[in-house]
Amino acid sequence: MKNLPLRQRPIDIAFIVIFSVFIVTCIISDSIEGLGIPQTATTTNILAQWNYTYSSQYDPLYMSEPLWLRMISGTSAFVYLPFYVILIVSLVRGWNRIQLFAVIYATMIISLTAIPIFGVEFFGGPGERTPNPVGFLLYNGPYVLFPLILLIRMRKPLPFTRRF
Repeated sequence: MKNLPLRQRPIDIAFIVIFSVFIVTCIISDSIEGLGIPQTATTTNILAQWNYTYSSQYDPLYMSEPLWLRMISGTSAFVYLPFYVILIVSLVRGWNRIQLFAVIYATMIISLTAIPIFGVEFFGGPGERTPNPVGFLLYNGPYVLFPLILLIRMRKPLPFTRRF
């Protein structure tokens, strides 16, 4: 079976855009947390300042910098980021061999990132729970939603031979 051209796979075009944004956010946010760079209002690091602005309003867990969260953020910055580049190239070129890696990635995001972080943000103790659930979900929801959609997209063999 022949792969459809990219223009006939609109979901893949959307993925290319979204995962390109994820590359940028890995650099801006996850690398700062993963490297343990302090996020304070007085830091001279502009990326750390942006992280502080976000976390002080929506994400006290992120501001508290627990080691387990640094590990998750470091995985995002230094494992997922290169995967996003490979995924984007695979989506553009219709490389079906990305399927298994996309399933592994989506499963990791949902089980190793979404469950612990969202669990603490919504059910954690004082100082961990988000004061603004809607804002938190607007910022963080796409990082779970799009990997879930990608997992659904990759559910059957030869994903680039069909529109979805």
